Amino acid sequence: MKSRGNEMRDKKNPGGSFVLVGTSLPVNRMGYGAMQLAGQDGDKRVWGPPRDIPGAIAVLREAVASGVNHIDTSDFYGPHVTNQIIKQALHPYPEDLVIVTKVGARRGADGSWHHARSRQEIIDAVHDNLRNLGLDALQVVNLRLGGFAAPEDEPFEEPLSTLAELKRQGLVQHIGLSTVSPQQLAEAQAITEIVCIQNLYNVAQRGDDRFIEDLAAQGIAYVPYFPLGGFSPLQSAELNAVAASVQATPMQVALAWLLQRAPNILLIPGTSSVGHLRENLAASTLELPPDTIAELDRIASAARRAT
Repeated sequence: MKSRGNEMRDKKNPGGSFVLVGTSLPVNRMGYGAMQLAGQDGDKRVWGPPRDIPGAIAVLREAVASGVNHIDTSDFYGPHVTNQIIKQALHPYPEDLVIVTKVGARRGADGSWHHARSRQEIIDAVHDNLRNLGLDALQVVNLRLGGFAAPEDEPFEEPLSTLAELKRQGLVQHIGLSTVSPQQLAEAQAITEIVCIQNLYNVAQRGDDRFIEDLAAQGIAYVPYFPLGGFSPLQSAELNAVAASVQATPMQVALAWLLQRAPNILLIPGTSSVGHLRENLAASTLELPPDTIAELDRIASAARRAT
């Protein structure tokens, strides 16, 4: 990416860094997810421009100024809006900024979410991302599979092979997967190299525990989404109690736990508020003691015993 001079020198390194496998892309482990920058139109969420576009621009610039160099986005956020705001806020981009986008879905006129995985839909989505981000090539593109929060047994050779073709053409540099199982990763690796996995995972939703270890052994990044998603009321109360004991917010504890969980975990918490952004980034300096980790582990183990 084009440089904005020396802006990124001597900046903080939130949460340490990780080099994506097969690349020369070191990313700070505390990143930023841009989905919440889009607006809302009635029941249509992640839709249209935000009420405060200057505020959204300020969040992105604050993130980069604070050391974030990994931004997660997609052109189906808005749609198009989030990428356009990223371009307005940060282009020409800092030399070390890694923008990771997603394809494989589209939005209906009613705000609904639909699969978009045909060859032409993947090609169109890549070109939409290129145009709205103002790039000649996309550094990392995740193929979004599965349902809202869990993998599904489904064919994906056509969309992934299309992404691999676009990679050979130089329009895509690296490929990841979102909402997939270990078996699907193995099938995907027969088609192309995979540098990252983006799945639902948090202190209460621990189904990918072994998957994360296997990915770490391969040098593949694991990027969990919904750090507070799927908590029962009891689990939320337990997390709140742990947070109070370490004088932090529940989100900060959830993020800090993820950073300590495995070195290949990269975080992309989202917000449209500079204040909340600063709170999230502060989690990278929160060191949870062993007894606190044990308390948090019990949140998930208690849920497994109940099922």
